[in-house]
Amino acid sequence: MTFPSIGKEANLFTFARFMNTTIPLKIIAIQEHGFHVLIKIKINNKSALMVLDTGASQTVLDKNRVHRFVDDKEFVKSEALSTGLGTNSMESHIVNIKKMQLGELVLKNTSLILLDLSIVNASYELIGMKPLDGIMGSDILMKHKAVIDFGKKILKLK
Repeated sequence: MTFPSIGKEANLFTFARFMNTTIPLKIIAIQEHGFHVLIKIKINNKSALMVLDTGASQTVLDKNRVHRFVDDKEFVKSEALSTGLGTNSMESHIVNIKKMQLGELVLKNTSLILLDLSIVNASYELIGMKPLDGIMGSDILMKHKAVIDFGKKILKLK
């Protein structure tokens, strides 16, 4: 996936606490041979369900579910179009998240992309799954030196 840049001047990650943390993974079978890896995090102190996607360049939130965490006035329309998720262009917005907690790791004032994940959530509904709040992408995984241990079903972040 390719998403719009939010600029070099943006401070993506400001840390309240910085330590090693371990987050449990939920691995679910999708169809006959595939799997999705889910994690639970907190966004502005509210529980959020995210799919872990090392192929996603940036972490995104579903624009249809983001109202659980922030108000509309916190959205900024991105001038660039996003690609991925089965399309070659879609409108996106940027939202500032005051507090995002991944296990013991707390990120403050994190800018994330908003996209319409309704197609993904419709697929989840068909197989009896809860809707996703977003996709945890490689931006955060790389920044925090993520180690995914499928055997132990854990995600380690620094």
